[in-house]
Amino acid sequence: MGTYLITGATGGIGTAVAELLRERGHDLLLTGRSAERLDKLAAALRGGAHAATQVINRGAVASPPRAASIGTIPLDLTEPRRIEARLAAAGIPARLDGVVHAAGMVHLGTVAATEADEWMEHLSVNLVSAAELTRLLLPALRAAEGHVVFVNSTAGLRANPEWSAYAASKFGLRALADSLRAEEPALRVTSVYPGRTATEMQRSVRAQEGHPYAEDDFAAPATVARVLVAALETPRDAIVSDVTVRPNPSRS
Repeated sequence: MGTYLITGATGGIGTAVAELLRERGHDLLLTGRSAERLDKLAAALRGGAHAATQVINRGAVASPPRAASIGTIPLDLTEPRRIEARLAAAGIPARLDGVVHAAGMVHLGTVAATEADEWMEHLSVNLVSAAELTRLLLPALRAAEGHVVFVNSTAGLRANPEWSAYAASKFGLRALADSLRAEEPALRVTSVYPGRTATEMQRSVRAQEGHPYAEDDFAAPATVARVLVAALETPRDAIVSDVTVRPNPSRS
């Protein structure tokens, strides 16, 4: 089993990824802004429906289940300069099999109405913190020849009106992933581009757009997580470099 660090672990996609990796028996390091929410998630993952259940050989005599480690690291990604000290205080394993960058934020606005502070928040949370965290974790990732997954967005492929700051941060995240892939050939690097997904962030977006939120109109976080984890589980003779996951319009 491996060790995976997940940012934005208390958000919709981050939580769904944590649940799948926990079910497979992996050790987890969960990061997010709220220590209380991280502790609640860790407690939920340690027991109940999300306990490790994967059986590789159904004919084999079962060994006593290994208690997977689940740790938490509160991180404020609006302040990327403080990440290094926070990781040093928490302690990072010498080997990391993967990092899943699932944290993100969005606030809609026209270019004319979006002030510098909003630009800086988008870039800090969605791009600069991902770059800084990756930089700091590279030794552990190299030791395991690990996998870095960036949860991007279809806004990272096409910018629309009122999405300039968010889209710019996601276009930058795509560039970060592509550069990392070229610079670190021993690592596997994947960008996942979800379309609209049924998360609290999407609820906020719909409110900003002045539209009602209906969960069934969007892809489920668990569906995006299944695609992401499938990329992690791809045999090492291949790399899933980019994958787009959109809601199925026939369900609407």
